[in-house]
Amino acid sequence: MDSLQKVRRGAILALVAAFMAVPALVAAQTTRPNIVFILTDNLGYGEIGAYGGGVTRGAPTPRIDSLAKEGMRFLNFNMETQCTPSRSSLMTGRWAIRSGTHSVPFGGVADGLTQWEVTIGEALSSAGYATGYYGKWHLGSHDGRLPNDQGFDEWFGIPRTTDESLWPSSPGWSADIMPAEQIMEGRKGSPSRPLAVYDTIQRRLIDAEITRRAVSFIGARAQAGKPFFAYVSLTQPHLPTVPNPSFQGRTGNGDWADMLAEMDSNVGQILDAVDRAGARDNTIVVFTSDNGPEFFRPWDGWAGPWRGQYFTALEGGIRVPFMVRWPGRIASGTVNNDIVHGVDMFATLAAFGGAAVPTDRPFDSIDQSDFFLGKRVTSAREGFPIWCADRLQAVKWRNWKLHFYRQDTMFDPPVRNPVPTIYNLYTDPREEKPTPDSWVVGPVLKIVGEFERSVKQHPVIPMGTPDPYRPGGASR
Repeated sequence: MDSLQKVRRGAILALVAAFMAVPALVAAQTTRPNIVFILTDNLGYGEIGAYGGGVTRGAPTPRIDSLAKEGMRFLNFNMETQCTPSRSSLMTGRWAIRSGTHSVPFGGVADGLTQWEVTIGEALSSAGYATGYYGKWHLGSHDGRLPNDQGFDEWFGIPRTTDESLWPSSPGWSADIMPAEQIMEGRKGSPSRPLAVYDTIQRRLIDAEITRRAVSFIGARAQAGKPFFAYVSLTQPHLPTVPNPSFQGRTGNGDWADMLAEMDSNVGQILDAVDRAGARDNTIVVFTSDNGPEFFRPWDGWAGPWRGQYFTALEGGIRVPFMVRWPGRIASGTVNNDIVHGVDMFATLAAFGGAAVPTDRPFDSIDQSDFFLGKRVTSAREGFPIWCADRLQAVKWRNWKLHFYRQDTMFDPPVRNPVPTIYNLYTDPREEKPTPDSWVVGPVLKIVGEFERSVKQHPVIPMGTPDPYRPGGASR
């Protein structure tokens, strides 16, 4: 073989080796999926088309419904009963009662998660993910407890809740007495900064800006070739339930329907951003709500077949829409009625992303990744306790529900039942006719007992606990 032939042969071998290395490189880069988690605010079970809403509520929701067709739709996905507790359990994988976040804060105390808590943002960031948070936080109002302090590279949104947008236009309100909520942004390692007062004008505009920033984050991070976690916390349909000006009058069916059309469009823009980035097949997309529907007129929502709304332990307060899509990994068009809880998202997303979960504290999150992927037929969870604020109100186990208190609406005073009432959710989904199936008390009390034993070893963090929090006096 002459020298020219050797050079050619070497070049060919090098080229073949390079082509053989490409799939391995691509595989290494795509092993960990991107994650887009879309959380709505007070969206009832029956609002969107895939759950019987959509056109029956005045506006079709084709983009949201597409997730149900292209992924898995859950009929028995549950959250905690209020905004802050649900967001806390999603973020920490722990019941909110453990973290001092069992209730919506109303001022006067240090609100939100202590820095001792480990968030899913921190876990995925430590695993190499780019992390962005866009929208309502409700887990801390000041530097040290905002998303950029809790594992997110950047954030934009509101620290608390949307009803505060009504303050500046309320008779008698004064910023000297009660400062207005601010729309804010921040980056990891730097203080967050206020951008504008969150008033009724900004309330109509904010979800469009949340969506715009989330879309920008997805495109930029996908181009950088780094796995990303985009947590998109829309403010709709929380009261005041009003649409963006560009959607007002769009449906002809009023503000609620116009808002629903806008929400569907915003979700569609996020899905399109994933597609444009060429990341569809390697991106997990989740769509859900933080709790049951609005109760205040004229903005009251719809819980579908269930009774109750947020702040109650009834199914209408805790059972929410949930869809997850991961093309080629999660079977499309599948529907199940097994119990899954929002608290399970930490362990499940951590498993998908190769992230570690905390081992030094009670961790209530159950890894449902095998269930989502079809590697196991049933959910890894059979039941869970239900708190209304710091009160253990009920326990759900399989298709039964045991209520320790009666409370039909968020404004009804809770009345302790002399004997716990038990409902079979198959035969009585509206929880109106107690059943004498008292044998259910056994497995229910087992769930309660496991929690109580864990609290004896690891006491709950009182609401309003300031930083630095050190369990048992130990440093973090």
